[in-house]
Amino acid sequence: MGVFPLEFDALEIDLAVGCTYKFLNGGPGAPAFLYVRRDLQDHFHQPLTGWHGHASPFGMNTNYEPAEGILRGRVGSPPLLSMLALDAALDAYDGVSIGEARAKTESVTAIFIEAIDSLVPAGHVEIVTPRDPTRRAGQVSVAHPRAKELVKELPEVGVIADFREPNIIRHGFSPLYIGHVDAVDAAVALASLLT
Repeated sequence: MGVFPLEFDALEIDLAVGCTYKFLNGGPGAPAFLYVRRDLQDHFHQPLTGWHGHASPFGMNTNYEPAEGILRGRVGSPPLLSMLALDAALDAYDGVSIGEARAKTESVTAIFIEAIDSLVPAGHVEIVTPRDPTRRAGQVSVAHPRAKELVKELPEVGVIADFREPNIIRHGFSPLYIGHVDAVDAAVALASLLT
């Protein structure tokens, strides 16, 4: 979410779940979301029942009766501090279309890939993210045998990335506040640790 247009209705998707912590900038612990196609909302089975999804949440009934429609998807009390952080983070999207965000994501990730290709000697890393911009979202993953150590060293040169087993350095590019210069700087930083 936040870097790729998802048209669930047009794609005839029945159910989807997702997160808001990464590209919607909600941060760790940010709320998840649930999508249920409208004609299924009164009938879908929510296996994680909670008082907030109950038809009568304050009724104190001994039997669980799901609420009507999408409300049955609620589980428990929403994490209010996380909801407030997400609400503030979403303000950054005011006036920005998902198309604009997507175009910038494609451009920024392409610049990063081009910079890695130019700055890092051939054979030192492998970009494992698809090079076709229509097949990637807002991340570029780079494989290197010392990935775990490099991720620990990157903050010393001004870049924060994360590590994924067995050998992946993962760079995330949120289009609202990471630009082309940032992408080149990240590639320069990685290259400086490899050469």
